[in-house]
Amino acid sequence: MTSTPASAGGGSAPRRRNRRSAVDDVAGLGLLGAGAFVAPALALIGLFLVFPALWTIYLGMTDYRLTGLQAVDPSFVGLDNYGRILGDPAFWRSLRLTLVFVLVSGIIGQSLLGFAIAWALRRLTGWLKSLIETLVLAAWVIPASVSSFLWIALLDRRGGTLNEILGTEGTAWLIEHPMAAIIIFNVWVGTAFSMLLFSSALAAVPPSQLESARMAGAGGWQQLRDVVIPNIRGHILTNTLLITLWTFNTFTPYLVTAGGPNGASEILAVYIYNTAIPGGQLGVGAAISLIMLLINLVIALGYLRVGRARQAKPADATAAETAGGVVKPS
Repeated sequence: MTSTPASAGGGSAPRRRNRRSAVDDVAGLGLLGAGAFVAPALALIGLFLVFPALWTIYLGMTDYRLTGLQAVDPSFVGLDNYGRILGDPAFWRSLRLTLVFVLVSGIIGQSLLGFAIAWALRRLTGWLKSLIETLVLAAWVIPASVSSFLWIALLDRRGGTLNEILGTEGTAWLIEHPMAAIIIFNVWVGTAFSMLLFSSALAAVPPSQLESARMAGAGGWQQLRDVVIPNIRGHILTNTLLITLWTFNTFTPYLVTAGGPNGASEILAVYIYNTAIPGGQLGVGAAISLIMLLINLVIALGYLRVGRARQAKPADATAAETAGGVVKPS
């Protein structure tokens, strides 16, 4: 007996439902499997990020100290610590020094020097290129304690290498010029990252665009301005964001000057340490840490907004600008 079309259609409906049920079951198992893989990561984030952040917020609202009665039985003081901090001239001095430190040693120093080295190395090959890269990377990879000791030995008042070279025996560079010392030190330590990032970015610039620019009569500066920079804008933004945040939060200058003399090089990270540990005011130190965290968030959100605005820019407009720069006569 042959099946009618109706019976065939009626028989396929249960099969379709069974297939949908099987697909739903597989999807459910996939979600459970993904959840099992994600759960350890979420637990680690909660343990090492969320909990310390919440604990810092709580400590910032207490008068908790390392010693004394407040160490045994701290009191809840609400926002008093924040009012005290914002009214403290030492905090504003530290914030000003930090902004100068970030701008000069990070955004200007490390970024520009790293790009300059990467630009100079793009045509070098062989042992000379390897030697320069090794010398730059050495300052980045050696431990902070070792690099700090080397810097102190370089700038020591009696018998320091710099004084021996310049013939300025007795000049106390770390006391007379503490901010300049930690700025140059930070540039020396951190330039390698910018060099590596920009070296990778420059290697990805299409050679055809550079060749077109040369054929149009563009010089080296015009090629850099109209071809290279438009192609590596994303790398520039990434480098600037990371360098800004790293420099803003670095504690390494403490190993060189300890924030002295008399707070002349006490950037925010050092100011927090001196307040919380030697000063014993953990509650106030936690409040300053939260303010520092909020400043970091503002900086990161600002860079992300710039990045989104760049991505939202029509691709044809960017191409037109680049093409217009390439054919621009010298």
